[in-house]
Amino acid sequence: MPVSAQIPELPMIPSVLVETVYYMPPEILYEPLVQEAAEYHGVDPDLVRAVVRTESAFDPTAVSTAGAQGLMQLMPELSEELGVKDPFDPRENVFAGVRYLRALLDQHAGDEKLALASYNAGPGAVMRYNGVPPYPETEQYIRNINGLLSRELRAAEDK
Repeated sequence: MPVSAQIPELPMIPSVLVETVYYMPPEILYEPLVQEAAEYHGVDPDLVRAVVRTESAFDPTAVSTAGAQGLMQLMPELSEELGVKDPFDPRENVFAGVRYLRALLDQHAGDEKLALASYNAGPGAVMRYNGVPPYPETEQYIRNINGLLSRELRAAEDK
């Protein structure tokens, strides 16, 4: 008698697939992208990180009530001007946003306060007021980013 005939047929046993999913906080997930774009465009990565946190809280699908989109909250017209095909693509959005921020820093001779005011209220408003426009939202925006930058600086000093 063949050996296989001696083994009884086993019943079918259901199989279960187990996957492990890890949650990664978005600020950690996008940190390499922030670093790369900041280095490429010569902008302080702490400033880029603070802008992303303030603009979208690191949500690549964020859309403001004004229509700004993605991590760096680019308006559709600006996205088009910067050649962005998909404003919700994190890489495209961050690289374009940092390029724009670099241009604003250059336009304002490195003055971060004026560059941030331009990023938030538009360069026209900064030119019209010859400085930070007296808009509560823009003033708060600058305070928020400066607060984040101060925390980043203190954290780096504590290390």
